[in-house]
Amino acid sequence: MLGRESLPFEAMDHHPKFEHSRYIGDKRTQLVYDLDNWDDPAVIDEIVTAGVALSFGPDTLPEARNRGYTLATPGRKRIRRTPRA
Repeated sequence: MLGRESLPFEAMDHHPKFEHSRYIGDKRTQLVYDLDNWDDPAVIDEIVTAGVALSFGPDTLPEARNRGYTLATPGRKRIRRTPRA
């Protein structure tokens, strides 16, 4: 596993509410954001402010996929729905 010091780009600082999480899911779109590789903090701030963010336990991409989430990529759009829970 690569440490932050070996990344070829500057990793985004994690949102204070999710400072110990790497993956943050958006309940409306079923997209999961990898905070170590995501460089647009406005998207994460909007998800947290809207109250539709969640973290996963264990904090892994396979766990997010197990819950039906897809890894977000810049420019990818999904239909926004009302969160069920």
